[in-house]
Amino acid sequence: MPRLSEYMLPTEKQAPADAEAISHKLMVRAGLIRQMGAGMWTWLPAGWRVHQNVVGIVREEMDAIGGQELLMPVLQPAEPWRKTGRLEIDELFKLSDRKGSELVLAMTHEEAVTFHAAQTIRSYRDLPQIVYHFQVKERDEPRPRAGVLRTREFVMKDSYSFDRDQAGMEERYALHVGAYDRMMKRTGLRWYRVEGDVGMMGGLGAHEYMAPCPAGEDEVMLGEDGYAANVEVANASPEVEKMGEDRYIRNGRPLRIEPAIEVGNIFKLGTRYSIPLGASYLDEQGQEQPVWMASYGIGPARIVAAAVEQYADEHGISWPRALAPFAVHLVGLGRPGTPERDAAEQVYETLSGGGIDTLYDDRDLGPGEKFAEAELLGCPLRLTVGRRTLESGEIEVQVRRGRIAAAGIPLEGEPGGLVRAVDELWQGLP
Repeated sequence: MPRLSEYMLPTEKQAPADAEAISHKLMVRAGLIRQMGAGMWTWLPAGWRVHQNVVGIVREEMDAIGGQELLMPVLQPAEPWRKTGRLEIDELFKLSDRKGSELVLAMTHEEAVTFHAAQTIRSYRDLPQIVYHFQVKERDEPRPRAGVLRTREFVMKDSYSFDRDQAGMEERYALHVGAYDRMMKRTGLRWYRVEGDVGMMGGLGAHEYMAPCPAGEDEVMLGEDGYAANVEVANASPEVEKMGEDRYIRNGRPLRIEPAIEVGNIFKLGTRYSIPLGASYLDEQGQEQPVWMASYGIGPARIVAAAVEQYADEHGISWPRALAPFAVHLVGLGRPGTPERDAAEQVYETLSGGGIDTLYDDRDLGPGEKFAEAELLGCPLRLTVGRRTLESGEIEVQVRRGRIAAAGIPLEGEPGGLVRAVDELWQGLP
């Protein structure tokens, strides 16, 4: 586990001048991300840990429904995109190699995965299948903004299901709905699953996973009876009536509109891609049939940003337990060689040896600066070891969410006791 004296965590006192979204301001200030160009962001070590915590949750839930992880290229031939009619999408990066061959930088991987399905699926015995990957996507975004919320390059988990018919596709779609619901619950976000528009993906239907927050560019229409849809879908529904400026009703009941960040979307593609790209199988009678498909995307970066937006306070970030870069931010006070610093070193060794994810601030700085940076970074637990610890015999504990002082933990005693006490605190956090 890292010591801050050796760790790349370039915190800033001021937010970027162009930053408007809370997540943009705080993720830069906390040393999680840095911008290289418009819509192009580098994830620094602590930020990448948060990102990969999301990836871990998503991977576990995908594996649980039978997903098989693979990796497809970002750089692709243009021809499959031409066959599906998507080559002319404005946001698609297009280029040529030195031989003049037309290429694209993929913004999603329906064409690639269907190309491979056409080669590998031969019989009804080969179905159903679910495959997924975490891969960089490129998008010629006309107005990158809000830090990592709207970028030109990002990592997305996209999965794809292949079935014999619509009934099979609906089964795999339902599996993904369950998996996505569990993913969202595990992240600690507030979220909605809403009816969505198929948009450029095409197909038979879609749902979107929305995290409500003021910085969101999307709008969700919500009813007290559980109705939830994005505004475009709601406006197109015959059940929804517009009663005035931003006033809607459905079945006589009022609806409210809330801004939100779209963090995931799932689509029933049907045969939208399999027919133009020749993905078919032979049924029991030897008849050729098109493969039925669905696709499912989720953005780890957007989940990270949504968590910052939803739980930040005036002092900085306050991570949900599942996403935090470290469980514990250990602040050691006193100069090197003093008894209090020696005690902090021992606590650090004990926690690290006990498997507790710990970031140790061992820098030669004042308490105020160390505490301010700990609150900015937002790890769920802050432990402080200083002169007062030696006097009282207890390590000071603060829960970051709400900045609540918890009962102190005895400094002396067997190492396992300290690890168990911290773990019990950790398990009880949101």
